[in-house]
Amino acid sequence: MNRRAFVIGLGAVLAPLAVRAQQATKGSLVVFFTLDSRASDRVSSALDALKQGFRDLGYVEGRNLTLKGRFGEARREVLVGLAREIAGMEPRAIVTFGTPATDAAKAATSTVPIVFFSVGDPIGSGFAASLARPGGNLTGFSFVGPEVAAKDLEFLKDAFPAIKSVAVLGAGKPDHPLARAVWGKLVESARALDIMLQRVQVPTDEQLDAALARLAAQRPDALLVLNDPIFLTNRQRIFAVVARLRLPAMYQSSELAHDGGLMAYVPSIAEQARRAAGYVDRILKGTKPADLPVEQPTKFDLVINLKTAKALGLTIPPALLLRADQVIE
Repeated sequence: MNRRAFVIGLGAVLAPLAVRAQQATKGSLVVFFTLDSRASDRVSSALDALKQGFRDLGYVEGRNLTLKGRFGEARREVLVGLAREIAGMEPRAIVTFGTPATDAAKAATSTVPIVFFSVGDPIGSGFAASLARPGGNLTGFSFVGPEVAAKDLEFLKDAFPAIKSVAVLGAGKPDHPLARAVWGKLVESARALDIMLQRVQVPTDEQLDAALARLAAQRPDALLVLNDPIFLTNRQRIFAVVARLRLPAMYQSSELAHDGGLMAYVPSIAEQARRAAGYVDRILKGTKPADLPVEQPTKFDLVINLKTAKALGLTIPPALLLRADQVIE
């Protein structure tokens, strides 16, 4: 072999080694992906918990872990493009927050491991074959959306026993598997509680004002706002209608209760994000997502805002206040 051929051959061997050495220095690439806004308090809380989970497991960003984020800013139409971009980055794992981002990530890759959390119905949405054996490249932590929605309705009835009609503000397509599952469970719960439901669906951000106008025209006794970034982004518009109608309202975001909503009952997102880091760690060490069971929430938070109750002229029963995890006075 002549010297020139030897140098070329040596370069071909060393080049991939140099790339791997650079990757080893920066660590495994993990991408956090959500429909939510980067500036959302719940995204900040989730990211802080995810990072803390990695730190607790011995990961140091920039050394043995590179964590990047992609955010939909509450615009569903950008998720497909973001998911394809993420797949093209060839990460070792994708952590998805919420059903819309998980939908998009699943469509973009069947090989990159995906760890989801705050997903309402993993089986119905097609993310897992079963909780015990999810199969495929996805696993994670369920929001148990249908069950949480039913419990939200129960808390509204406990707080205000006289209510007979509840408007349900939901987002996205009503025929999505999660939306169908949540609505079915709500209908079942409403029947048992002697409540009439009024469905107010918001397919896109541009249709929110029309939906709120329908809500005002229906004049329900109470309101249940389901979990979606569109309602976080437009919370003040929702609060304005609630204040004008003096409606008791239950939200599926503790952030909304802190910002002026009356009540919220949800699984702890921070807890799920922290536990997601543990699943990513196991995947990086060789475990397949298909072998990691989808886990249910272990911690739920009931938040009641007494300042909002006073402003709306509402009285929360003392028994319910005793059950609250947090009371804002």
